[in-house]
Amino acid sequence: MLNEVKNYKYKKFLQTVYYAPHFISTVVLVGIITIFLSPSYGIFNFIRRELGLAPVSYMTDPAAFKHIYVWSGIWQDAGWGTIIYLAALSNVDPELYEAAKIDGANRTQRIWYINIPTIVPIIVVLLILNFGKIMNVGFEKVFLMQNDLNMDAADVISTYIYRRGLINANFSFSSAVGLFNNVINFMLLIIVNFIANKMSEHSLF
Repeated sequence: MLNEVKNYKYKKFLQTVYYAPHFISTVVLVGIITIFLSPSYGIFNFIRRELGLAPVSYMTDPAAFKHIYVWSGIWQDAGWGTIIYLAALSNVDPELYEAAKIDGANRTQRIWYINIPTIVPIIVVLLILNFGKIMNVGFEKVFLMQNDLNMDAADVISTYIYRRGLINANFSFSSAVGLFNNVINFMLLIIVNFIANKMSEHSLF
């Protein structure tokens, strides 16, 4: 969609919005999220108060933690994917677009029959790489977002290993958990790579 934006200034603005979170420190990003969701001066609770609703402490709500983590992660990582896909689309031969226009293809058809097939190999490779780290939920971001009130929903493998290994000095147990976690990631990587190779003839190796 960003590739189809014709207004140069608007496109650059959208690119900045997409790219910036990826290059911002996780500590700063969590600070921004905390400010936005603050029950006292956060933008979301400001909107709630304007609508006559009571403010909500999102950062201490276990039910809200997963949504905050996932959606902020999408916002943080979308820029990296955007860079890769735009780089792939820049290699599309302009003659393909010209030929499609001559044949009467509209913009949607050009996207469907030219752009998407061009980025399919990139989509497959990124899918495989992301499956290979699906068990590695980032420690830093989760740790910074944790508190005593949302711990029931905010505790993940990496923070569990941190508590058992470093806080409780149970190094052998935490090493075993970390190894088992990496074995699962490796198996997922192999399985998804095999399936992708069979279904699309594109794979990581």
